[in-house]
Amino acid sequence: MLHPDLLDSARSIADRIVSLRRAIHAEPEVGLQTPLTLAKVRAALAHLPLEWREGGTTTGAVATLKGGTEGRRVLLRGDMDGLPMTEETGLDFASTIPGRMHACGHDTHTAMLAGAAEILCARREGIAGEIQFMFQPGEEGFHGARHMLDDGLIDPLPEAAFALHIMPNARHGAVAARTGAMMASADEFDILMEGRGGHASMPHDAMDPVPGAAALVGALQAMVTRRFAVADAVVVTVTTIQCGTAHNVIPDRVRLAGTIRTLSKRHREKVHALIEEVTHATAAAYGLTAKFELRHGFPVTVNDARAIALARAVAGDLFGEGAWADMAAPSMGAEDFSYVLEKVPGAMVFLGVAAEGDDWRNCCSIHSTRMMVDEAALPRGAALLAGCALRFLERGWE
Repeated sequence: MLHPDLLDSARSIADRIVSLRRAIHAEPEVGLQTPLTLAKVRAALAHLPLEWREGGTTTGAVATLKGGTEGRRVLLRGDMDGLPMTEETGLDFASTIPGRMHACGHDTHTAMLAGAAEILCARREGIAGEIQFMFQPGEEGFHGARHMLDDGLIDPLPEAAFALHIMPNARHGAVAARTGAMMASADEFDILMEGRGGHASMPHDAMDPVPGAAALVGALQAMVTRRFAVADAVVVTVTTIQCGTAHNVIPDRVRLAGTIRTLSKRHREKVHALIEEVTHATAAAYGLTAKFELRHGFPVTVNDARAIALARAVAGDLFGEGAWADMAAPSMGAEDFSYVLEKVPGAMVFLGVAAEGDDWRNCCSIHSTRMMVDEAALPRGAALLAGCALRFLERGWE
C-alpha cells in the first residue's frame, strides 16, 4: 500500500498549488521562451532543497531532489507554455496578455508538478534515489522536450518518466490512460499545385488547378481508407485551400495544407510517401505540376506497460476503486512528452477536471477559449505524480 497520507499532504498545500496556477494563468507565455512562468516556479520552490539546471535553447529547467540515500532515478514533467488565443472565460485571473491564453491546462500541469515537488521534498530523508522535476516550455508545436533533451538538461537520463494532462471534459478526478500508443504523431504538409491561369469564361484556354486540387482532397481521403487498416488509425486532413482573387479569373496555382496523424512509426513513414505519390499522380492527371513539403512534428506517444500498471496501482491506492479507467482507444491528439518516452520507459496519464456534478461530456474541451478547470482536482494530480515517483523509487517495475 502506498503512503496513505500523500493525498492529505497534497490537500494541505492546495492553496499554494491553486495560487501558482492562477499566477501562471494570468500571464501566459508562448513558445520556447517562458521566463515569467519559470520565475514564478522558481520563486514558489525557492525554499526547497532542489538542485536546478537551466540554459541552452529554451527557458526549460530541471530541478533535482536527491534523497537521503542512493537509488533509482525518476522524472516527472510539467509543461509551461500557453496558446496564441484570446481568453473568453471571464475568470478573475484570466489572461492579462491579449491574444494569449492557457487553454490546454499547462498552467495546471506546472502547478501540480510544483505541488509534487513540495510533497516529495518533505519526505527527502526517507527517499532512496533522486527525482527530476522537468519544467518544460514549448510543448504547443515547438518541440520543447526535444530541445531540453538536446541541451543536456536531462542528463543522465532517468529510469522512468511520468506526466499528467488534464481533461476538462472528463469526469472530475478520473484517471485514464492505456498501454502502447496513447497519442498520435503529428506532422504537417503543404502542397502547391500549379497550372496556367486565364479567364473563367474560357477554361479551355487555361490549365485550371482548382479541379485538380478538389480531386486531390478526395484522393487523399480514399488513400487513407483503402490503404490503411482502421485498427491502426491514420488521419489525413486538408485544413486550408488558398487560391484565386476574383470570380471571373482562373488562378495559376492552388495551395493546400493539412495535418497527418498516425499511431505507429511504420504507418507514419508509409503515409508520408503515399501522400507525395498521390499528389504528383493527381496533378499529372489534370495536366498540372505539384510540389510537396512535409514538416515532421511529434512522434507517437507510447506508454510502457509497466508504467501503466504502476500508475493504475497508485491511483487505486490514493483514490480508491473506480478512479482509474483504461482507455479503449488512443487519442489522435499529439504530445511532445513522446520525445522523453522514446528514450525512457514511462507513461502519460489523463486527469479529469470537470466540476463535480457537471455534465462533463458537454464541458468545453482543451484549446477552447472558454475552457474551465475545477481546481479542486489539482491536489489529486500532485499526489498522483508524487505517488508514481515514490512507488518507482521504492519498488522499480515490480
